[in-house]
Amino acid sequence: MNSLSYLNHQFEQFPEPELALTDPNGLLAIGGDLQPERLLKAYYEGIFPWFNLDDPILWWSPDPRAVFVPGTMKVSRSLIKYLKKQTWTYSINRAFEEVIQGCAQPRVTQDGTWITTEIQQAYLALHNQGKVHSVEVWDNGMLIGGLYGVAIGQVFCGESMFHTQTNASKAAMLMLHQHLLSKGFKLIDAQVMNPHLVSLGASALKRKDFINLLKRFRDGDVSANTWLPTEVYIEL
Repeated sequence: MNSLSYLNHQFEQFPEPELALTDPNGLLAIGGDLQPERLLKAYYEGIFPWFNLDDPILWWSPDPRAVFVPGTMKVSRSLIKYLKKQTWTYSINRAFEEVIQGCAQPRVTQDGTWITTEIQQAYLALHNQGKVHSVEVWDNGMLIGGLYGVAIGQVFCGESMFHTQTNASKAAMLMLHQHLLSKGFKLIDAQVMNPHLVSLGASALKRKDFINLLKRFRDGDVSANTWLPTEVYIEL
Protein backbone atom coordinates (compact mmCIF):
# COMPACT_ATOMS: atom_id res chain seq x y z
CA MET A 1 0.00 0.00 0.00
CA ASN A 2 1.34 3.41 -0.94
CA SER A 3 1.73 5.76 2.00
CA LEU A 4 3.38 8.99 3.07
CA SER A 5 6.13 8.70 5.69
CA TYR A 6 7.08 11.35 8.22
CA LEU A 7 10.74 11.87 9.06
CA ASN A 8 12.16 13.38 12.22
CA HIS A 9 15.44 15.27 12.65
CA GLN A 10 17.36 12.18 13.70
CA PHE A 11 18.91 10.43 10.72
CA GLU A 12 16.88 7.42 9.69
CA GLN A 13 16.34 5.24 6.65
CA PHE A 14 14.07 6.48 3.90
CA PRO A 15 11.07 4.33 3.03
CA GLU A 16 11.34 2.24 -0.13
CA PRO A 17 10.68 4.38 -3.25
CA GLU A 18 7.87 2.10 -4.46
CA LEU A 19 5.84 3.23 -1.43
CA ALA A 20 5.57 6.74 -2.88
CA LEU A 21 2.13 8.17 -3.54
CA THR A 22 0.66 8.13 -7.02
CA ASP A 23 -1.09 11.47 -6.39
CA PRO A 24 0.89 13.62 -6.21
CA ASN A 25 3.14 11.41 -8.28
CA GLY A 26 6.19 10.31 -6.33
CA LEU A 27 5.70 12.04 -3.00
CA LEU A 28 7.37 9.66 -0.55
CA ALA A 29 8.14 11.43 2.72
CA ILE A 30 7.82 14.69 4.58
CA GLY A 31 10.06 16.35 7.15
CA GLY A 32 13.59 15.64 8.28
CA ASP A 33 16.41 18.00 7.34
CA LEU A 34 18.89 18.77 4.57
CA GLN A 35 22.05 17.66 6.34
CA PRO A 36 24.70 16.23 3.95
CA GLU A 37 24.34 12.66 5.21
CA ARG A 38 20.59 12.59 4.63
CA LEU A 39 20.82 14.31 1.24
CA LEU A 40 23.44 11.89 -0.06
CA LYS A 41 21.45 8.92 1.24
CA ALA A 42 18.40 10.22 -0.59
CA TYR A 43 20.16 10.43 -3.95
CA TYR A 44 21.79 7.05 -3.35
CA GLU A 45 18.29 5.57 -3.02
CA GLY A 46 16.75 7.45 -5.96
CA ILE A 47 15.02 10.12 -3.87
CA PHE A 48 15.32 13.90 -4.03
CA PRO A 49 13.95 16.92 -2.12
CA TRP A 50 11.63 19.44 -3.75
CA PHE A 51 9.43 21.91 -1.88
CA ASN A 52 8.26 25.49 -1.98
CA LEU A 53 9.35 28.24 0.38
CA ASP A 54 6.50 27.83 2.85
CA ASP A 55 6.33 24.04 2.65
CA PRO A 56 7.96 21.47 4.93
CA ILE A 57 10.73 19.43 3.29
CA LEU A 58 9.17 17.05 0.78
CA TRP A 59 10.97 13.98 -0.61
CA TRP A 60 10.12 12.50 -4.02
CA SER A 61 10.69 9.43 -6.18
CA PRO A 62 8.40 9.81 -9.21
CA ASP A 63 7.28 7.12 -11.64
CA PRO A 64 8.27 7.30 -14.45
CA ARG A 65 11.71 8.87 -14.16
CA ALA A 66 13.29 11.14 -16.79
CA VAL A 67 16.82 10.04 -17.71
CA PHE A 68 19.54 10.54 -20.31
CA VAL A 69 22.44 8.35 -21.26
CA PRO A 70 25.50 10.65 -21.55
CA GLY A 71 26.03 11.52 -25.19
CA THR A 72 22.42 10.97 -26.31
CA MET A 73 21.20 14.56 -26.02
CA LYS A 74 19.37 15.65 -29.17
CA VAL A 75 21.16 18.67 -30.62
CA SER A 76 19.34 20.45 -33.42
CA ARG A 77 21.17 21.83 -36.42
CA SER A 78 19.92 25.29 -35.52
CA LEU A 79 21.44 25.01 -32.03
CA ILE A 80 24.77 23.84 -33.42
CA LYS A 81 24.74 26.69 -35.92
CA TYR A 82 23.91 29.17 -33.17
CA LEU A 83 26.62 27.94 -30.81
CA LYS A 84 29.26 27.99 -33.53
CA LYS A 85 28.68 31.72 -33.90
CA GLN A 86 29.31 32.36 -30.20
CA THR A 87 32.62 32.97 -28.48
CA TRP A 88 31.38 31.41 -25.26
CA THR A 89 33.68 29.48 -22.97
CA TYR A 90 32.85 26.69 -20.54
CA SER A 91 34.09 25.49 -17.18
CA ILE A 92 33.55 22.92 -14.46
CA ASN A 93 33.23 23.94 -10.78
CA ARG A 94 34.64 27.42 -11.33
CA ALA A 95 31.59 29.31 -10.00
CA PHE A 96 29.30 26.96 -8.11
CA GLU A 97 27.80 29.58 -5.78
CA GLU A 98 27.03 31.90 -8.69
CA VAL A 99 25.40 29.06 -10.63
CA ILE A 100 23.08 28.00 -7.82
CA GLN A 101 22.20 31.65 -7.20
CA GLY A 102 21.39 31.98 -10.90
CA CYS A 103 19.20 28.88 -10.74
CA ALA A 104 17.42 30.35 -7.73
CA GLN A 105 16.25 33.44 -9.58
CA PRO A 106 12.49 33.25 -10.26
CA ARG A 107 11.51 32.65 -13.88
CA VAL A 108 8.88 34.77 -15.60
CA THR A 109 6.48 31.82 -15.36
CA GLN A 110 7.17 31.22 -11.67
CA ASP A 111 5.90 32.77 -8.47
CA GLY A 112 9.01 32.67 -6.31
CA THR A 113 11.64 29.93 -6.28
CA TRP A 114 12.02 26.48 -4.72
CA ILE A 115 15.80 26.97 -4.44
CA THR A 116 15.61 28.71 -1.09
CA THR A 117 18.51 29.94 1.00
CA GLU A 118 18.24 26.67 2.94
CA ILE A 119 18.57 24.66 -0.28
CA GLN A 120 21.52 26.75 -1.45
CA GLN A 121 23.38 26.29 1.82
CA ALA A 122 22.72 22.53 1.81
CA TYR A 123 24.06 22.00 -1.70
CA LEU A 124 26.99 24.34 -1.11
CA ALA A 125 27.97 22.13 1.84
CA LEU A 126 27.85 19.10 -0.46
CA HIS A 127 29.82 20.98 -3.10
CA ASN A 128 32.51 21.68 -0.53
CA GLN A 129 32.59 17.92 0.15
CA GLY A 130 33.15 17.23 -3.55
CA LYS A 131 29.69 15.71 -4.10
CA VAL A 132 27.83 18.46 -5.96
CA HIS A 133 29.16 20.10 -9.12
CA SER A 134 28.46 22.85 -11.61
CA VAL A 135 28.93 23.55 -15.30
CA GLU A 136 29.35 27.20 -16.29
CA VAL A 137 28.88 29.10 -19.56
CA TRP A 138 30.74 32.41 -19.97
CA ASP A 139 30.56 35.28 -22.41
CA ASN A 140 33.62 37.52 -22.18
CA GLY A 141 34.03 36.72 -18.49
CA MET A 142 30.33 37.08 -17.64
CA LEU A 143 28.41 34.07 -16.36
CA ILE A 144 25.43 33.64 -18.70
CA GLY A 145 24.27 30.12 -17.93
CA GLY A 146 24.96 26.94 -16.04
CA LEU A 147 23.64 23.95 -14.17
CA TYR A 148 24.39 21.93 -11.05
CA GLY A 149 23.76 18.44 -9.76
CA VAL A 150 24.85 15.60 -7.51
CA ALA A 151 27.37 12.92 -8.55
CA ILE A 152 26.64 9.45 -7.17
CA GLY A 153 29.25 7.05 -8.55
CA GLN A 154 28.71 6.94 -12.32
CA VAL A 155 25.31 8.64 -12.07
CA PHE A 156 24.81 12.41 -12.30
CA CYS A 157 21.60 13.70 -10.74
CA GLY A 158 20.73 17.00 -12.40
CA GLU A 159 19.07 19.58 -10.18
CA SER A 160 18.58 22.87 -11.97
CA MET A 161 19.88 25.12 -14.74
CA PHE A 162 19.61 28.76 -15.74
CA HIS A 163 20.48 31.16 -18.54
CA THR A 164 20.56 34.89 -19.13
CA GLN A 165 21.30 34.59 -22.85
CA THR A 166 19.44 32.52 -25.42
CA ASN A 167 20.49 28.85 -25.51
CA ALA A 168 23.09 29.18 -22.73
CA SER A 169 21.38 26.53 -20.57
CA LYS A 170 21.20 24.16 -23.55
CA ALA A 171 24.90 24.76 -24.11
CA ALA A 172 25.56 23.90 -20.45
CA MET A 173 23.56 20.69 -20.87
CA LEU A 174 25.49 19.73 -24.00
CA MET A 175 28.78 20.43 -22.22
CA LEU A 176 27.64 18.27 -19.30
CA HIS A 177 26.82 15.37 -21.63
CA GLN A 178 30.18 15.56 -23.33
CA HIS A 179 32.05 15.83 -20.04
CA LEU A 180 30.23 12.91 -18.41
CA LEU A 181 30.66 10.74 -21.50
CA SER A 182 34.41 11.39 -21.51
CA LYS A 183 34.64 10.46 -17.80
CA GLY A 184 32.77 7.18 -18.02
CA PHE A 185 29.42 8.15 -16.52
CA LYS A 186 26.52 5.85 -17.37
CA LEU A 187 23.35 7.73 -16.46
CA ILE A 188 21.94 11.23 -16.01
CA ASP A 189 18.90 11.53 -13.76
CA ALA A 190 16.66 14.38 -14.94
CA GLN A 191 13.94 13.58 -12.38
CA VAL A 192 10.50 14.55 -13.74
CA MET A 193 9.75 14.28 -17.45
CA ASN A 194 8.50 17.37 -19.26
CA PRO A 195 8.20 18.45 -22.93
CA HIS A 196 11.52 20.32 -22.80
CA LEU A 197 13.39 17.21 -21.66
CA VAL A 198 11.63 15.14 -24.31
CA SER A 199 12.80 17.60 -26.97
CA LEU A 200 16.39 17.12 -25.75
CA GLY A 201 16.19 13.33 -25.98
CA ALA A 202 15.30 12.24 -22.45
CA SER A 203 13.74 8.82 -21.93
CA ALA A 204 11.04 7.89 -19.42
CA LEU A 205 11.94 4.87 -17.30
CA LYS A 206 9.67 3.03 -14.93
CA ARG A 207 10.79 3.77 -11.40
CA LYS A 208 11.81 0.16 -10.74
CA ASP A 209 13.99 0.17 -13.88
CA PHE A 210 15.59 3.45 -12.88
CA ILE A 211 16.31 2.14 -9.38
CA ASN A 212 17.88 -0.99 -10.84
CA LEU A 213 20.19 1.10 -13.05
CA LEU A 214 20.99 3.37 -10.12
CA LYS A 215 21.98 0.37 -8.00
CA ARG A 216 24.16 -0.87 -10.85
CA PHE A 217 26.09 2.36 -11.34
CA ARG A 218 25.93 4.29 -8.05
CA ASP A 219 29.15 2.73 -6.70
CA GLY A 220 31.02 2.92 -10.00
CA ASP A 221 34.50 4.40 -10.09
CA VAL A 222 35.20 7.65 -11.92
CA SER A 223 38.42 9.43 -12.80
CA ALA A 224 40.07 11.31 -9.94
CA ASN A 225 40.22 14.48 -12.07
CA THR A 226 36.56 14.41 -13.15
CA TRP A 227 35.50 17.41 -11.08
CA LEU A 228 38.67 19.48 -10.76
CA PRO A 229 37.85 23.16 -11.38
CA THR A 230 38.90 23.69 -14.97
CA GLU A 231 38.02 25.18 -18.34
CA VAL A 232 36.44 22.66 -20.73
CA TYR A 233 35.73 22.75 -24.43
CA ILE A 234 32.54 21.97 -26.26
CA GLU A 235 32.60 19.87 -29.43
CA LEU A 236 30.18 20.90 -32.19
